[in-house]
Amino acid sequence: MSTESTQARSREDRGLRLVAVLLGLTVVSGLIDAVSYLGLEHVFTANMTGNVVVLGFAAAGAPGFSVAHTLTSLGSFVVGAAAGGRVAVRLGGGSRRTWARLTLAAEAVLVGACAVVAFAAPDATATVYTLIAVTAFAMGLRNATVRKLGIPDLTTTVLTMTLTGLASDSRAGGGPGTRSPRRTASVVAMVAGAVLGAWLVLHHGLAIPLLVAAALVGVLAVVASGRE
Repeated sequence: MSTESTQARSREDRGLRLVAVLLGLTVVSGLIDAVSYLGLEHVFTANMTGNVVVLGFAAAGAPGFSVAHTLTSLGSFVVGAAAGGRVAVRLGGGSRRTWARLTLAAEAVLVGACAVVAFAAPDATATVYTLIAVTAFAMGLRNATVRKLGIPDLTTTVLTMTLTGLASDSRAGGGPGTRSPRRTASVVAMVAGAVLGAWLVLHHGLAIPLLVAAALVGVLAVVASGRE
């Protein structure tokens, strides 16, 4: 291996492994969905599976749900995912470290902007739509990136397949149980983020948990490596 290749590999390996970074992002997803579901009239902006179900509730006229809010979230998430796909085409063939860091930096800026809006105009109708649209866009951008990175069992936003794999591949299910620690950590991370986010929303409003989420993602953007 040439000296130049060795140096490039050394730079790529510097920082926190992507597995740990994605677990940190799973915590952030719990925070974001706590903000959106508890503070933005029962809409998800990270978990689109739940959002599709919520849309059905809203369309049926169930109280406490909004078709407009849910469609805003779904549409913004899809646009963000498309943008993430474009970024992956442009950066995916190069350094995973650079790619991950730039995408996470964009997410941190977007969520941080939401925190500023929530501080400045917490009760405005436009604030609700802004927070839904921007956080959903950021989650779509991140989800497309995580999907393209291809780290097994760490989607950062949904746990259905993670829980399925945890049970079916466990020794109790007749499997080897080799990925159980990673899957278990993903579930714990999501619960931890949801608990923290719910507590912050209930006691401090929307701006503080958004600021915490932005800060966490910002730190992960700085320390992420290109290693799994």
